[in-house]
Amino acid sequence: MTAAVADSPGVGSRRTRRDVLLQSEAVQGLGLISPTFLYAVVFLLAPIIVVIAHSFWTQHYLTIDRTFTLENYRIALTEPIYRDLLWRSLYISLTVSFLTVVFAYPIAYFISFHGGRHKGLWLFLITIPFWTSYLLRVMAWKVILGYNGVLNSGLMGLGIIDEPSTALLYNSSAVIITLTHAWAAFAILPIFVSLEKVDRTLVEAATDLGDGPLRSFLRVTLPLSIPGVIAALLIVMIPTVGDYVTPKLVGGKDGVMIANAIQVQFGKAANWPLGAALSVTTMVIVTLMALASVFIIRSAARMAR
Repeated sequence: MTAAVADSPGVGSRRTRRDVLLQSEAVQGLGLISPTFLYAVVFLLAPIIVVIAHSFWTQHYLTIDRTFTLENYRIALTEPIYRDLLWRSLYISLTVSFLTVVFAYPIAYFISFHGGRHKGLWLFLITIPFWTSYLLRVMAWKVILGYNGVLNSGLMGLGIIDEPSTALLYNSSAVIITLTHAWAAFAILPIFVSLEKVDRTLVEAATDLGDGPLRSFLRVTLPLSIPGVIAALLIVMIPTVGDYVTPKLVGGKDGVMIANAIQVQFGKAANWPLGAALSVTTMVIVTLMALASVFIIRSAARMAR
């Protein structure tokens, strides 16, 4: 009886129509994702493959030898100058990411919980610095931190120092300060979005159960906003490792980062394979560092609960 029903013309036609419908939906889905997939392959994956391929070659003057070799990676990982630049870049990137999130969180919290109907205005004001060029903002910090800059003049006017200090500019601290300011808005926005998703009734329930403002924040608001904190951390951490404009303008010899060495290899030195090896090495280490940071933050959030 069951076989007869399954083999009946009505059931077969319904199955055929369903299969055709599923196939058409699959074709439509592929049609929708194909442009995005092609864009990702052409503009994201293909350049990375080219860089990785170059890292296994060598260059003699203007001629590239495509014989497979790991010599470039040996130089990138063992030469003291590149090793020191990489560790300095990671230190600066982690410090900038931490400081940016620490400064951005209170601003995002204030806008989300106390901004009221003026939230849009506050977010608009945060974006005002981005109306000017990134280069101009870096140069502004060069003026502020300079020998005759605003900060030295202010400290002398207050009587804190007797003469201008040269320790404010052309070092890693100047790079950290400049990058922290430059990426602040990029950290505020994801944290704000995450805080907006926090259910306010949970905060009220914690208060009703006897938690004070600080305990309620640590047990409810902060853990629920961790996705925004992680997003802000990654948004700041990954690009700052590859920044070479800021170190060149305000870093001096003590603020040079690995991106400056990569830029030199692709530019004046004309050694693309070594520059590619430095880029791939930095990319892998930054990826591992980002994954470790996410794991640590999530573990700390679970312990806080």
